[in-house]
Amino acid sequence: GLRKIVFLTGDSCLDYPAVWGGWSPKVTDRQPWLQLDLRDRMEVTAVATQGRYGSSDWVSGYLLLFSDTGLAWKQYRQEDGRFVGNVNADGVVHHKFSHSIRSRFLRFVPLDWNPSGWVGLRVEVYGCVYKSYVADFDGRSSLLYRFNQKSMSTVKDVISLRFKSHQAEGVLLHGEGQRGDYITLELHRGRLALYLNLGNSGRVAVTLGSLLDDQHWHSVLIERFNKQVNLTVDTHTQHFRTKGEGDSLEVDYELSFGGIPLPGKPGTFLRKNFHGCIENLYYNGINIIDLAKRRKPQIYSVGNVTFSCSQPQLVSTTFLSSSSSFLSLAATPSASGGFMVRFQFRTWNPDGLLLSTQLSLEPQRLELLQITQNLHPAVSTGHRVNDGLWHSVSLSSRSLQVTMTLDNEPSSTIELADHMDAGDNLYFGGCPSLSPADPGCENPTLAFQGCMRLISINSQPMDLNQVQQGRLGNYKELQFDTCGIHDRCLPNFCEHGGQCSQSWNTFYCDCSGTGYTGATCHNSIYEASCEAYRLTGSSSGYFSIDPDGSGPLGATQVYCNMTEDKVWTVVTHNSTDPVRVQGSTLQKPYIMKFNYSASPEQLMALVAGSEQCQQEVVYSCRKSRLFNTWDGSPLSWWVDQGGERRTYWGGFLPGVQQCSCSLEENCMDMNYFCNCDADTDSWANDTGVLSYKEHLPVSEIVIGDTNRTGSEALYRIGPLRCYGDKSVWNAASFYQESSYLHFPTLQAELSADISFYFKTSVPSGVFLEDLGLKDFIRVELSSPSVVTFSFDVGNGGVVLAVKSHVPLNDRQWHYVRAERNVKEASLQVDQLPLRFLEALSDGHLRLRLNSQLFVGGTAARQRGFMGCIRTLNINGMTFNLEERAKMTPGVSAGCPGHCSGSSSLCHNRGRCIEKNSGYVCDCSQSAYGGPSCKEEVSVSFDRESSVTYTFQEPFSVMQNRSSQASRVYRESTRARENMAFSFMTTQSPAMLLTVSTFSQQYIAVILALNGSLQIWYRLHVYRKPDVFSPSPSSLADGRLHRIRIHRQGKDVYLQVSNGYIQYTLSSDAELILIRSLTLGKVIENFDEEVMQAGSKGFIGCLSSVQFNHVAPLKAALLNRGSSLVSVRGHLVESNCGVLADSTTSHPLSAYFSFFLSLALLPYTSFCGCLLDNLTCDVITNPCSSTGVVTAVVFITLCVVAVMTRFLYQHRQAQRDASIKEKEHRHNLETAYRREAAYQAEPAYRAESAYRTELHLHDSATLRDNREYYI
Repeated sequence: GLRKIVFLTGDSCLDYPAVWGGWSPKVTDRQPWLQLDLRDRMEVTAVATQGRYGSSDWVSGYLLLFSDTGLAWKQYRQEDGRFVGNVNADGVVHHKFSHSIRSRFLRFVPLDWNPSGWVGLRVEVYGCVYKSYVADFDGRSSLLYRFNQKSMSTVKDVISLRFKSHQAEGVLLHGEGQRGDYITLELHRGRLALYLNLGNSGRVAVTLGSLLDDQHWHSVLIERFNKQVNLTVDTHTQHFRTKGEGDSLEVDYELSFGGIPLPGKPGTFLRKNFHGCIENLYYNGINIIDLAKRRKPQIYSVGNVTFSCSQPQLVSTTFLSSSSSFLSLAATPSASGGFMVRFQFRTWNPDGLLLSTQLSLEPQRLELLQITQNLHPAVSTGHRVNDGLWHSVSLSSRSLQVTMTLDNEPSSTIELADHMDAGDNLYFGGCPSLSPADPGCENPTLAFQGCMRLISINSQPMDLNQVQQGRLGNYKELQFDTCGIHDRCLPNFCEHGGQCSQSWNTFYCDCSGTGYTGATCHNSIYEASCEAYRLTGSSSGYFSIDPDGSGPLGATQVYCNMTEDKVWTVVTHNSTDPVRVQGSTLQKPYIMKFNYSASPEQLMALVAGSEQCQQEVVYSCRKSRLFNTWDGSPLSWWVDQGGERRTYWGGFLPGVQQCSCSLEENCMDMNYFCNCDADTDSWANDTGVLSYKEHLPVSEIVIGDTNRTGSEALYRIGPLRCYGDKSVWNAASFYQESSYLHFPTLQAELSADISFYFKTSVPSGVFLEDLGLKDFIRVELSSPSVVTFSFDVGNGGVVLAVKSHVPLNDRQWHYVRAERNVKEASLQVDQLPLRFLEALSDGHLRLRLNSQLFVGGTAARQRGFMGCIRTLNINGMTFNLEERAKMTPGVSAGCPGHCSGSSSLCHNRGRCIEKNSGYVCDCSQSAYGGPSCKEEVSVSFDRESSVTYTFQEPFSVMQNRSSQASRVYRESTRARENMAFSFMTTQSPAMLLTVSTFSQQYIAVILALNGSLQIWYRLHVYRKPDVFSPSPSSLADGRLHRIRIHRQGKDVYLQVSNGYIQYTLSSDAELILIRSLTLGKVIENFDEEVMQAGSKGFIGCLSSVQFNHVAPLKAALLNRGSSLVSVRGHLVESNCGVLADSTTSHPLSAYFSFFLSLALLPYTSFCGCLLDNLTCDVITNPCSSTGVVTAVVFITLCVVAVMTRFLYQHRQAQRDASIKEKEHRHNLETAYRREAAYQAEPAYRAESAYRTELHLHDSATLRDNREYYI
């Protein structure tokens, strides 16, 4: 069906009309392609295409394949694997390759063409002659390059070569020395491994590349200079350093290529030899193969090495579809009876049908399945077969046995009750749908997706070329002459150390233990600062913070001190105790370097993001000066975070060699600026606090004047302490539609996460935009209630939209977070459900931008945003909007309004809302209540108590949908839950919380029999549940414990009080149709241990329970009449925090003693007798016996008075609390009525949405409100 090609290279042949008009296949051809023979191997750098002359035939998209032999082909891959073709018959479309093709044959495979015409193609190829020196190794041979001297010692090496291999194992290069040096380059499981050891200082092993046994050429470059090494395989490079102190590589006698021969035993090798071809092999500029061809004495050949590359005959076929691919071949009869099938396959998928046939004993079938990584006819192997490597399978039937052999493993046998033969057809890779020839053939799981080769039936090799030409068998969704397997984990797109795994169509990231989550492990699971932890309701303790969020720096543990108005972040170091120094001089000073619990990069990020930092320096001295009193030169100093020497001391400004006493004008000798410089025999003190944060923390201290008699110094450097988060309220106000802030181009080729807050009164406007030649990214308010996130990475525009049920231009703060990576894109607005789209597997990956980043407007100065934007963070970097706003017309720094201050007015997810006379806190999304969403909502349970919250509609239906998805992305659901609560109990076992679905899934949080916390996830009815227990210690200890659980996909993040733990589930299934959430006693058909805890109920206090957007305790207390809430047993409103505090305080008798002592104090002071001195002598003491009686009466009256006042105050406090509780309850009841009305009456939504639980604050103490349009 092919016509001979007409034009190839030459003088702009595409510009001339063709005699035959160009190439066009027959309409009956199933898979047409155009193949070019360049007559010899060429280096091709570009191609151009054009439609058929004078017709309506052209190709609009095609694949390009190349081959040395014309038999085994490989696809040239750009990002998405396909080339864009023509849009008419006359235009010429050029494609210049990012890396050249060195090949003899090219094949153009049309994918799309003119729908109103047919396939038509003229091509032109650009390139030059390719010259190469080739050596062929048969797996038992090698080349030895022998040095002119005994050994070769080098500090710089450059080794380059190209190879193609028949096997996944084999040594390419080896050299070693007697002192332990060696270098080895070898293929291992289809990957290239480099082992390097310099001076016996420890081996470095680096692995790169994948699927290198595909019988196609691969290039290798090794560059070494001293300890720095670069290894490049094809287009991938890895940089690393060798271990130890050695810089030189010392190799004795020779370097071997192709194998490691055993000394003294010719033809014997230590490792598996290389089987394949090597070309253009250069060692430090020496052409090894050229020397071997010219039989130079430096080269010694072992075995049979030839200088032309043998042509492989192993032709593969790719099964493209997991649902519809199949290959049907007739079963040729066997002379000896029975049947035998052999083939090789490779895949990434864990499941698939490899072979199926109808047996002669109908209705029995024989099926060879690949199930969860193992082969399974009726027996299984322990061999993993979805590793991308070639595996050989042999299946034979003889007499009453079926035998299966996988690779070189022992055979597995099935005994039969009767003799059987294969049916008329064997189906490889899958079954045809509704096949009348074999209706019993069905895909039990999935069809096979991968490559097959060397198929033989009853010892007869199958010629797949005959299949391709329609002369043999039948097929669907196959690609012949090539194996289309592709390693999607190279390069590894999993960030922050995430482990990559893959299937045929996509890859997955295991983020366990990384501290990050998301499809590519991009997002940190930790907050960025202690300030952020305080806003979530946490108290003082040790926390992991990630100062740069999704940036390259990891998390570090710090202490967050939240006992003051300011939240202090405390970072310790290795020497916080006082240190005494003696015997140091300026020539031999005492030096102490401080190692902090965070890395220098993390410290720099922490300090830069804080409002203020400080570090105390306690310095005492005796006859030890800080400065030379003659010339003022420093005798002691400290070193800042950048390595600069600093000579100012605590309390003074940078650049001034003085101490705090000089600033306070209280130095012990006013002739000096530091107390220590007085050089007295008594101890002096120059303690102070360093507060210039750009110089902090102190990385080193140097003391040089303690060598005289009686001279010594005592110092202590305190921990680094910082407060404030500069990013939280870094804001800019935009007053003109044409105004914007501009920043450098966004660096977001593979991943970008963008988050910010905004408030406005205008209906639309662009928040930010960045452009490329064709690519772009944009976030905007497209209408009063819709935020859109749009971008194009070369696959066509993609738009995600989140629609709010209330207007977003209500002059209140709203949160936006948009993320795009190579696997998916997502958009979230406020607490609305996450909206996300999943990318197709073979689209363009990189977002290529080249313009400036425009914030608050566009490059065209149209559709600009008018309002406030704050806390703009992109890929973990906070943008300083205020600084840019100061120099930009139409934009001002900061944002007017009460809710724009740096102090947090609303807590625990509460939302600050502006009012003309103040502000209010909307606590409807919080499990807390009160004016600032800080008052916990707590309930005391007994054994029979329970609270059940029934979801009014299936939770999965509440996900935000959008019809604006591009065809390149598909919409998916995402399993994620957020739970938080506090509890206090002494009971175990106990049921804390359960979430159940209509599909019998559940989540349960219980206390086990020993009091330990257990989290149960049953996401599949027929699988065992996942059970996690963070600690065996009992939490039924009468103390208050705070629990937070966050799940995203398979990853579960658990916080118990201040400790964080990550777990991985066996499945990432979502909860389908959530039915209810229950607190306390529950009787349902759960697993036995959960049922036991459920039957025992819960006795204790539960507080501030939150599940996603639901606060069930608030609903139970304030909305008992609602159909959503069901309360059983006795519930008492309580306060877990107060109860927890009382457990650690004194008992009632202690209070009585305290009051008694207060009552006695005045009298005992007057009389002179202490009450506890019961032997107070009446005669010698001025107090008479009458006085004693009077004292007793007085004491009794005092005690009665004090107790009366105490009881009165207690009762008055109860009454006040009751009044407040009633008011509070009234407010919350009103809130929930409005919320119920909102759900029932759509027309009422906009009016009442943000009026739930609002508490008005007086604005007298607040600053003036300049709102303008904001």
